[in-house]
Amino acid sequence: MARTKEFDPDAVLQSALELFWRRGYEATSMTDLVEHLGIGRASIYATFGNKRELYLAALDRYAETRDPALLAELSQPGPALPAVRAVVRRFAAEAASPEGRLNGCFVTNTAAELAPHDPAAARRVEISWEHVETLLHSALVRAQAQGELPEVRDPRALARMLLVLLQGVRIVGKASNDPARVRDAAEQALALLD
Repeated sequence: MARTKEFDPDAVLQSALELFWRRGYEATSMTDLVEHLGIGRASIYATFGNKRELYLAALDRYAETRDPALLAELSQPGPALPAVRAVVRRFAAEAASPEGRLNGCFVTNTAAELAPHDPAAARRVEISWEHVETLLHSALVRAQAQGELPEVRDPRALARMLLVLLQGVRIVGKASNDPARVRDAAEQALALLD
């Protein structure tokens, strides 16, 4: 007869996400996970698999919680360009905030730490970036159709530029002591939407 789990797997996964997000994959040992999660090593393996599988599950959870908010921001009825501007400014503000400096973006962190040598992590990063690019592209196409964005602008190229900017803002924000650096970059990029 199988034993009933004495912990909530969703809460444990969220706690693992927070630890990996703060420390990174390599700097988080199984001992760290056992101590932080408050469950035994055998329970971690039985529920989530090895450390890498737990990390990938945490990355999936991060995407599940972040993506709907971005979709809601960029697909509101009415003018689309103000929503795009607000998203870019929010990313810059978050990147320059104390929490942003401490943690950064979990997807961006994964891109820098694991994606170059872990195909499963790289695929998840790519899916996340494709999703953000698609949301930005859709909003920019809407803005162009509504006369907010000049016809000479290429919505796909602008969406890609903004995606790269947002990822760069996350990296620079995490490493820089100067919040003006990310704010100024964001504002210069937004000037391209005029």
